[in-house]
Amino acid sequence: MRWMKSALYRFLRKTPLRYWYHRVKTLRGGAGQSDEADILVNIARDCPKTFLEFGFHPTEYNCIGLLDFSGLLVDGDPDTVRLARAILPKRIRVREEFLSLDNLSSLRPDSELGVLSIDVDGNDYWFLEALMPVHPHVIAVEYNASFLSAPLTVPYDPRFERHRKHPSGWYHGASLSALARLCGKHGYKLVAVAEAGANAFFVREDNSLSAIDPAAAYRENRLRNEWSGTTATEQWARIAHLPFVEVAG
Repeated sequence: MRWMKSALYRFLRKTPLRYWYHRVKTLRGGAGQSDEADILVNIARDCPKTFLEFGFHPTEYNCIGLLDFSGLLVDGDPDTVRLARAILPKRIRVREEFLSLDNLSSLRPDSELGVLSIDVDGNDYWFLEALMPVHPHVIAVEYNASFLSAPLTVPYDPRFERHRKHPSGWYHGASLSALARLCGKHGYKLVAVAEAGANAFFVREDNSLSAIDPAAAYRENRLRNEWSGTTATEQWARIAHLPFVEVAG
């Protein structure tokens, strides 16, 4: 059955049916990698109805369940952006941009931001740090479970591409503990981690939701483990020799 699904997907990519396939999937609510969309619906109920999300697919992004929100989706892939503009509702703007710290300021919202979501498989930590002055009500950010519990991030590189950095694709972003330290310094607390172990969710300290301990909340990346046939410990052994920046507590 897997080959049939692959053949169908290749066919859809090359025909106008691709538009309708993704259009129907989007109208049905789409999905995230795990339960990210459901988590955001629950924790963003009382914040401004706006979002800014870096790194997405039109039928699979963290803010997809925020049906009464307006927002901006940003990605560097032209095909992703073209499809998103064709099928997403007008309340969602889409921009093609390969992000760096040099162009990040042009994407800052003019009004109070409800949700900031970052999943770029590279400079996630550095983009989040640069956007902290925006002070969003909710932060959703991908963490790299392959870094285990150490408070580490990759060094900033304006042209970061994870498969060029290491053929495994496991060297990118930051650990959960590193992101928790960064957010904690700016008045945020960790309140949820996605069931599949890829995304973490933070809210302002004055939010009534209970904080959770990053060490206890850590989960391995289930999807990465499944497709690679490895564990997070084995992944770390492959990339531990590469350069890292330790985030101070």
